[in-house]
Amino acid sequence: MDTHRINLHLVSDATGETLNAIARATTVQFEQADIVYHRWSLIRTRFQLHRVMEGIEAEPGPVLSTLIDRALRAELDTTCQRLNVKVVNVLDPVIEVLQEAIGQTAEARPGRQYVLNADYFSRIDAMHYVLAHDDGQAQPGLAEADVVLVGVSRSSKTPTCFYLANRGIKAANVPLVPALPAPPGLEEVKCPVIGLTLAPEALIDIRRHRLRLIGGGAHTGPMRQDNSEYVDEDAVKAELLWARRFCNSRGWPTIDVTRRSIEETAATVLQLMESWHNRKKAAESLPAT
Repeated sequence: MDTHRINLHLVSDATGETLNAIARATTVQFEQADIVYHRWSLIRTRFQLHRVMEGIEAEPGPVLSTLIDRALRAELDTTCQRLNVKVVNVLDPVIEVLQEAIGQTAEARPGRQYVLNADYFSRIDAMHYVLAHDDGQAQPGLAEADVVLVGVSRSSKTPTCFYLANRGIKAANVPLVPALPAPPGLEEVKCPVIGLTLAPEALIDIRRHRLRLIGGGAHTGPMRQDNSEYVDEDAVKAELLWARRFCNSRGWPTIDVTRRSIEETAATVLQLMESWHNRKKAAESLPAT
């Protein structure tokens, strides 16, 4: 099948993260398409919009917009109509549903999701927490965690914790090492503990890539293994089996991250956290015996 090349313009009055996420979720469905992205962020004045419209005219293609200002939207719509270019205001369907449900008209104020409110500072606080509690650091602080992720070396604990921190969740991660005892305090935490695991072949590939990046030599992380053991198939299988049994014996759920993106792993963590809290509430509501 021939590759079809198109220009895709993403026009936002804020950072453009919403549009980038929508574009990724939709364009991935078209593997044969060669899509050239044109990102236009923080578009809040007519002068800035005119620069966008010049870019669209120079390289025509569909336009996805999250502009809130009505005057700017109208001008963009008019220009796209003149250029015979389709424009989609992606927030409109959601806003219309909410307006009807709430019985209020939406305020046309761009970038409101980025104001310095309590949620913003909660995310900053969570990010500091993750930095301080990465890879088993500052173990006394585990009592403050919203969730603790455990797993063998290179099981995507750290990136998942950082993704969760962006949601305001204090996520600590603790490496599981067969030769070492469980960190003190891990089994006494008052929050969900979730294990991350993956297929041996995938883990070996990740570890080999890591060793290439650091130039070989002995592994310097908590594993403290030599290279042969760190990527040996039998050793890795035994390590993963031990870690899974370690979690199972403590009633900790595990997530197989082999074919999951960080976003998908984090979403599953959030689901397991919700289930844990629901069970906790149900247990607390039972009458005392």
